[in-house]
Amino acid sequence: MRALTKTTAGPGLELVDRPEPAVGSADVKIRVLRAGLCGTDLHLEQWDDWAAATVTAPLVLGHEFYGEVVEIGDDVRSCAIGDRASGEGHVVCGTCRNCRAGRRHVCINTQGIGVNRDGAFADYVVIPATNVWVQPADLDPDLGAIFDPLGNATHTALQWPMVGEDVVITGAGPIGVMAAAIARHAGARFVVVTDLSDYRLDLAKRAGADLVVNVGRSSLAEAQRDLGMKEGFDIGLEMSGVPSAVEEMLENLNHGARVAMLGLPKAAYPINWGRVITHMITLRGIYGREMYDTWYAMSSMLSTSQDFRSTIASVVTHRLPAEEWRQAFDIARSGQCGKVVLDWS
Repeated sequence: MRALTKTTAGPGLELVDRPEPAVGSADVKIRVLRAGLCGTDLHLEQWDDWAAATVTAPLVLGHEFYGEVVEIGDDVRSCAIGDRASGEGHVVCGTCRNCRAGRRHVCINTQGIGVNRDGAFADYVVIPATNVWVQPADLDPDLGAIFDPLGNATHTALQWPMVGEDVVITGAGPIGVMAAAIARHAGARFVVVTDLSDYRLDLAKRAGADLVVNVGRSSLAEAQRDLGMKEGFDIGLEMSGVPSAVEEMLENLNHGARVAMLGLPKAAYPINWGRVITHMITLRGIYGREMYDTWYAMSSMLSTSQDFRSTIASVVTHRLPAEEWRQAFDIARSGQCGKVVLDWS
């Protein structure tokens, strides 16, 4: 089979021929139809310090995917050959304290598909049956391929009740754009999104943001004035990992505001803890998706609103054949895009 592989411990990838993965008794083999590019994949391709400390080559990359079930293990009863499915990208142990207490998304032994074990940038991927999310047969394959990042956006945005609240989202990457759509769907009053990319801010505007702010030209304080806001934002969703974005967010939050932080920074940075304390601001770190509460939530939102489904699907702006993976990575790295998807069908 074709497989986009990190063949050696260094920069670059190769599209090589590899044997199809074997299926264990509790596993499912999926023929990949679509696979989304993630910032994690860009880090792994470039081979930065995090990649070097995390990955053992050879490794097939890719953890956002959708496809068709083509083989199941002898013990699998939760899906059938022919089902269309997405996959949860975190494989958990099931035996640590968090797993046994029902908090699988914070398993201390988590393995990432396409990071710690072979992933979905290939014709076939094998995952545990517990990680398979069976999709409706008529679901758009592109939409099925972005359930992983949609789950990140859903997990982050729905940490706090949204109805009637003023929400600021820092970072208009695909997850930030989807978070804007979720905030609008969930009943927020004002939704404001910040970034430096006009292209991505336009995607956020079309996804439901009331106002978008290019922080190279304007500020959140000006946004508040434009919207007639007399107090600060009630909810912050940090999607950028950029220290200056976090600083400006904190300066524009209301007393008692709540912040969900998903964006990963490149290095440690200072925070104005005096403001966090005196304004009684709650900060909560977010990683991945709740298994499987988040999956039920996003499936329900998509099934009950055609407008919401269309908005999320519009986040996919580029689809390229798997053989054109180099161009796909270049587009994703440029920032002049939403979600980039590789077509493996």
